Amino acid sequence: MAIASHPTPSFSPSFCSTRTQFSRLSCFPSVTLSQSRSNQTRRLISSRLNSSKFSDADGSVSPGKGDFPYELQHDFSPQRQRRGSPVYVTLPLDSVDEEGRALRLKILMASFRALALAGVEGVVLEIWWGLVERNEPMVYNWRGYCQLVKLAGTFGLKVRVVLAFHQCGTDPGDPHWIPLPLWVLDEIKKDPDLVYSDRFGTKSAEYISLGCDALPVLCGRSPIQAYADFMRNFRDTFRPYFGIIITGIQIGMGPGGELRYPLCPSQLTHDRHSEFGEFQCYDKYMIASLNACARDIGMPAWGQGAPRDTGSSRHNLFSTSENGKDPWNSPQGEYRPWNLPEGRFFLEWYSGMLLLHGQRICREAETIFRGTEVNISAKVAAIHWHYLTDSHASELTAGYYNTSERDGYLPIARMFSKYGFGICCSGFEMQDAVVNKINPAGSPEGFLKQLLLAARLCDMQLEGQNFSSNLNDISFEQVLKMSKFYTEGVEKRPFSFNFVRMGRKMFGSRFWDRFTRFVRQLSDGSNFQARLNSVCDARHKCLTMARAAEPGVLYQHC
Repeated sequence: MAIASHPTPSFSPSFCSTRTQFSRLSCFPSVTLSQSRSNQTRRLISSRLNSSKFSDADGSVSPGKGDFPYELQHDFSPQRQRRGSPVYVTLPLDSVDEEGRALRLKILMASFRALALAGVEGVVLEIWWGLVERNEPMVYNWRGYCQLVKLAGTFGLKVRVVLAFHQCGTDPGDPHWIPLPLWVLDEIKKDPDLVYSDRFGTKSAEYISLGCDALPVLCGRSPIQAYADFMRNFRDTFRPYFGIIITGIQIGMGPGGELRYPLCPSQLTHDRHSEFGEFQCYDKYMIASLNACARDIGMPAWGQGAPRDTGSSRHNLFSTSENGKDPWNSPQGEYRPWNLPEGRFFLEWYSGMLLLHGQRICREAETIFRGTEVNISAKVAAIHWHYLTDSHASELTAGYYNTSERDGYLPIARMFSKYGFGICCSGFEMQDAVVNKINPAGSPEGFLKQLLLAARLCDMQLEGQNFSSNLNDISFEQVLKMSKFYTEGVEKRPFSFNFVRMGRKMFGSRFWDRFTRFVRQLSDGSNFQARLNSVCDARHKCLTMARAAEPGVLYQHC
């Protein structure tokens, strides 16, 4: 049965610019068990997992038999409790097919064993709304994901789950295409305004428009109710693994799983650093909200969309004038749409709607997962390609009202912190010196430092992530550098790193050596217990099985 939605909060244009410190809640109290009870719980889980069989098609492939030495069953020993920052590895996108079946489990067994021996803390498992609730509303198929959680647990790996409510891939031709649930797509066909639209009428079906968050547009449920029902069913299905195998849950809040608006049409081009994006506020639900807010302040003319003359995706007057110069810094640059009353009103409304969307999901997730021994987090996009301009135009179109005169990330961090959420962000391996060669206006390091400072002020758990999978020694050193920017200080702040993602190349000798050295450095080498010979054997078996099974298919996306 669908839950009742909360009353829609009234919107104030000052919502996103308030500096009032939210009171911090302890939303996910950890349950302290006695040593005997803890051991008893672990033995219970261990017995359940030992009795589990894994296969691609209801066969019987046991991790304890066959070609794989089963040496890491339920390794909850103190050696795996590190003082440093743990490393997780994101699983391949095609780990579960459209029918909900887990794929290539034998190969994953070899991979998991290699990861565990290398000192990796766990894996990141993306659970797609479009696969689990694919055909009918409130009919869920968790089978394949259950298999993967159990399999990770048998090798002593923890699981960090990502609940993905967005589309994967750009179009059906993408080899890893995962659309929204089919029944949701049927509703979108009936009402195209359920998805975001820019001023040119370009639609983005990556994620349902937040303009209809509280409206019963999905077969009698609102999108927020649909997300909440999904989270609740996930909790009930996987509750036995919480706190022991599943230790973290990242809640998707927008395209790419990030709390933002689509970057359309930027996502369609490889020349992303030259794109400003488009404001995604032209579906009828967003326009209705903007129009109502404009009327409330007695300025109905401001309710028709973004301010006039704000440019296009490649020429945005929030950033540049007609002669290509920044109007904020040019002597004659008096025209500043970002700083005029209409511009401020629009940007506060636009970013405020995004914060309101995040707040609604946080409120539901906090209630659903309250009392469970899991860490909850959400992701913020690393939009850095116009960070050195005064207007930060590409951040504005994504919904982050962050300029040279205004901190747009502190309100987001405060909102997450209020509900006990941690924060995740990618781009930890990126360097300004490299980016500036092709994009002088970009600054991934500047962006990250601003976000990390906001997280430090709110005393939050932080999850780092790489943007590119082509990492070298310099890239890994950059991750270590940025992690220290957050963790070093009088108080030890919790940090972990998600490596994106597992693939054939990862187990190649050169990259594997780099990766295992990085894991030792980040997770504290004094606690590193891996045996190099066993790691090499596991890596060799993984590659041998992958080539023998389906050459070129196992990790197509890498």
